[in-house]
Amino acid sequence: MKKHFAITFWALYLLFFAIPFPMFMYYAINSEFDISTLKDKNPYLAMGYVVLSLLLWLILLIGYFQKWIVQIFITKSTLEKIKTNGVQREAKIISAVKISKPKSKFTTYELELSFKNLSNTEITHKTIITDSKPHERRFEAGKKLNLLLNRDMKRTPHFIIATTTATVKLPTLILRILGWTILTIAIIAYYVFSYRFESYGMGWRFMCIGHPLIICPMTLLFYRYLVQFIFRKITGLNDDAAVIKFKGIRTQAKLIRVSQTGTYINEQPMMHFELEYTDQKHHVHKKSLKKVIGFLELDVTKKEHIDIFYLPENPAQIAFAKDLNNIE
Repeated sequence: MKKHFAITFWALYLLFFAIPFPMFMYYAINSEFDISTLKDKNPYLAMGYVVLSLLLWLILLIGYFQKWIVQIFITKSTLEKIKTNGVQREAKIISAVKISKPKSKFTTYELELSFKNLSNTEITHKTIITDSKPHERRFEAGKKLNLLLNRDMKRTPHFIIATTTATVKLPTLILRILGWTILTIAIIAYYVFSYRFESYGMGWRFMCIGHPLIICPMTLLFYRYLVQFIFRKITGLNDDAAVIKFKGIRTQAKLIRVSQTGTYINEQPMMHFELEYTDQKHHVHKKSLKKVIGFLELDVTKKEHIDIFYLPENPAQIAFAKDLNNIE
């Protein structure tokens, strides 16, 4: 619950600086704007700013449409494929923590599971499960579940419980379509509002690089890539981390050398690890990884060997085993 609260808080905090704050600053600065200067503005440059703003909003809206709406149907299709072609695995429940509220209609658990991945390497993985039949007490520590692993790791989910059925919840779909539609209408309405109250009969000459119609989408896009960048820097993981976890082979790598990169994130040093390991074909590989290390984890730099995962089809693609445990 604390994790979800923290995510919600920071999402709202960043949203404030992406939308209300740029608007407040822009209109506060331009409250005493000299209208007569509009006629001296370059109309072609102004139209260039308008086109730029439209492109930024279009990128955002397409991204939201894919994530909120299209992704539902992609996930449903993926679930159906897993049900048909998934790899069967038996998972043991290591721990089960109830995270739903006492009066919730369904009981929700955070499960930590142990099972073999597609390469028959034992892994642990945390997942959220909603139990519609709590009286059966299926999700308790020590019990076992039948899973189906996704052969195609390019799309989520990476696995499902064997009894899962693929359905589209119509109310959820309608709410998402409604939310996206309201957002689109709000953006269009803001263009109309800006033109009506800021043009003073001189077209789009009021448009500038600091206008909220440009700053707001630019900030939202910046947040999107910033979050991805920080996650990769902190964990040392890339977009293929889940693929390495669910298809990779675990082995021990010899720690050849550790050095500081000079970069700090949240006052924690980023370290450069030089590793040597042997794959299942007895080929020796040398590879380096960068990772932010907490001060309580600095003892890892003194170890002779570190557990890693590598992809059997591409042994040069590796990740620290400990980092992969944090993928949900």
